[in-house]
Amino acid sequence: MSTRLFQSSAFRAALRSSRTVSPLHLRLRLMSTKQYEYILTSKPAEGVALITLNRPKALNALSSPLFAELNEAVAEFDEDHSVGAIVLTGSERAFAAGADIKEMKDKTLNEVYQNRFLEDWGKITSLRKPIIAAVSGYALGGGCELALMCDIILASPTATFGQPEINIGVIPGGGGTQRLARVIGKSRTMELTLTGRTFSAAEAESWGMVSRVVGEGDGKVVEEAVAMAKTIASKGRLAVQAGKEAVNAAYEQTLREGLNTERKLFHMLFATHDQKEGMSAFAEKRKPVWKNA
Repeated sequence: MSTRLFQSSAFRAALRSSRTVSPLHLRLRLMSTKQYEYILTSKPAEGVALITLNRPKALNALSSPLFAELNEAVAEFDEDHSVGAIVLTGSERAFAAGADIKEMKDKTLNEVYQNRFLEDWGKITSLRKPIIAAVSGYALGGGCELALMCDIILASPTATFGQPEINIGVIPGGGGTQRLARVIGKSRTMELTLTGRTFSAAEAESWGMVSRVVGEGDGKVVEEAVAMAKTIASKGRLAVQAGKEAVNAAYEQTLREGLNTERKLFHMLFATHDQKEGMSAFAEKRKPVWKNA
């Protein structure tokens, strides 16, 4: 009856809380937790990590070096006990305008197949902690796929999504056809994949791809995503991780298997301090004090 959540170190030690960091002033004038070349990292609020794609001249085109840094950063935050949720964003002009075509154009079949090209892009989906995409501007090709890898997507009214790979002689290779079909259905995914047309934030919201479109204004979507991440981080960490695992099971398993997974996770939480504390606090009409254990 073991699951990824209950194999984690979180069940062997209580997670410690981080100190409160100053509120977010959205031009990201915050001290980075570590220096990278293609991304920026910070902790803008208690329990929240923020990762910003930082290739402005290339509209945050996704290259192998960028993804190596992104994978390193998310893995580090996933192990950081002071972090309860992660926000991933780009710039106002582009979340990520696609994969780096200059990097890919001369690759051969042998090279991409033997080196498992793009396989490491999916590592972000194995995080235990929830990750929220805050999307403004272009999220095309690999950028759209990256957003779909996240657990929650918030979009600015300026966000433009699409899988235009057909226009350069290929198809999506980072999960676009698979994740889109599970979210918006076969017919829409087929249209987008075969025509390459882009779609708006409003369309993405109406199709259920994004949670909601956040009001206009520079940095507003990032601000909202950080606020949401802070709310999630304020909950019991074990229940949050179990909730993420249960929802993901709905997309990866049959209904019967998913129901079994959900029930097992629910039952397992009765072995935690936080379940006892949460239910006792509810009965006693007080705020719970989580120990994340």
